[in-house]
Amino acid sequence: MALLDHGMLAHGMLAGLDEIADVGRDAARGGYSRHLWQGPDLELRAWFIERATRIGLDVETDRNGNLWAWWGEPGENAVVTGSHLDSVPGGGAYDGPLGVVSALNAVASLKNAGFQPSRPVAVVVFAEEEGSRFGVACLGSRLLTGAIDADRARSLVDRDGVTLAEAAALAGLDPRRLGVDREAIDRVGLFIELHVEQGRGLIDLQSPLAIASSILAHGRWRLTFTGQGNHAGATTMAERRDPMVAAARAILAVTEAAVASPDSRATVGRLEVVPGGTNVIASRVIAWLDARAPSDQQTRDLVADIEARIRLALAVTGCSLEVTEESWSGVVTFDPTVAEDLSVALGGTPLVAAPSIATPRIFTPRLSTGAGHDAGVLAAVVPSAMVFVRNPTGISHSPEEFAEAADCVAGVSALERMLRSVL
Repeated sequence: MALLDHGMLAHGMLAGLDEIADVGRDAARGGYSRHLWQGPDLELRAWFIERATRIGLDVETDRNGNLWAWWGEPGENAVVTGSHLDSVPGGGAYDGPLGVVSALNAVASLKNAGFQPSRPVAVVVFAEEEGSRFGVACLGSRLLTGAIDADRARSLVDRDGVTLAEAAALAGLDPRRLGVDREAIDRVGLFIELHVEQGRGLIDLQSPLAIASSILAHGRWRLTFTGQGNHAGATTMAERRDPMVAAARAILAVTEAAVASPDSRATVGRLEVVPGGTNVIASRVIAWLDARAPSDQQTRDLVADIEARIRLALAVTGCSLEVTEESWSGVVTFDPTVAEDLSVALGGTPLVAAPSIATPRIFTPRLSTGAGHDAGVLAAVVPSAMVFVRNPTGISHSPEEFAEAADCVAGVSALERMLRSVL
C-alpha cells in the first residue's frame, strides 16, 4: 500500500517509506504495532541494515541495541542523524520512520553528488523510543547516555512477563553490558533528528518545516488501585470495594486537574484489570498516567494535584492507591546557537511547500513540542537539534498521522543542506 504519491516516488527520495509500509500492520487497532525486538521491529532492523549497506554505509549494533550506519570510519566529532523505527500500539506510518528514511536519503544524496565530509557521519536508529514494550520512552538513548540506571532497566518487564535483560539476550545482546556507552556517545559531535510534527504548529504557521526550540517536561506514573475481588452477582453494591470504580473516578480527576493547569496535558491511556473477568469485581486495577507541562515544577505540581484529587475521590470507594514514577524528563531547551546555525544553512532557499499552500515560506520558524524524542535525551550530553515536518492532520500516535509528500521531500532537502553546512 503506497504512502506517497508516485510523482515523489519517481524522485527516489522517499521510497523507503513504501518499502516498509506493510511491516507491522495492526488489523485490530489499525495503523502499526512495532515493538522492540519483536517480529515487526526485527524485520525493520533487517531492512535498515540492508538499505544502509546498499548506499555504502557500514552498520554496527551498540551494547543497547541502537543501530549505527557509518559513512566512512567511525570517529570523534561525528555528525549523527536519524530517529527510531518502533511505534506505539496502532501508531502511524511517519512517527520515527520518516526521520530514518530522510536521513538515509540525505546521506545517499550527498554521496551521489560526490560530497566528501570533513567529519565522520552516521545514521542512527534508536531502540524502544516509544516505550511501548517496556514502559520507558527513549530507552535506547537513555541507556546510551546513562539517563536510566542499567540495573533498573534490566529489570523492566513487558506485558508477557519478559524482562528487558531476557529480551536483550534473545536478541543477541549481552544484558550485562546494557547501560551507559561512553565510547559511543563521545563520538557524537552533533545530533540532528528529523521528525513528523505531532501537533498543529506548522499548520498554524503555514510552513512545511520548523526547527525545534524546546520540549515540555513530561513523565509517566503507574497508579495501582487495590480493592476486594468478589462475585459480581452475589455482592451488593453497598458491600463492594471496587477498584474499577476508583480508577474511573481517578480518570475524571486527571482531566479536571489538567484543565485547571494552564498549558498542561494529562492522559490515562492504558488500564490493566485483575483478574479481568466479566462477572468478577476486580481486585486490582493498574492505570498509567502521562503528564506534561511547560516547566518541571508545573509538571510536578500537576501530578501532585492529580494525586490529591484521586485520594479525595477514593474516600468513598474503600480502595487504596499506590503511585509509582516510571519515567521523568525535564524541560529540554535545544541549543539556540545550533538551531541558529542550522537555520542559516537553510536561509534564502525557498522550502518546498505542499500544493495546498499558496505561498511557500522562505524561512524556518522555531517550534516547541509536547512530544518527547531521543534528541531531547541526547541534548543533555551533546549538541542536538530537531527538524519538524508538517503534519496536515495534526494527529499523531494514530493511523491518521500523515505528511504530504512534498513536505517530506522538503525535509530531506533541508536535512541535506544542514549536513552540508556542518560537514
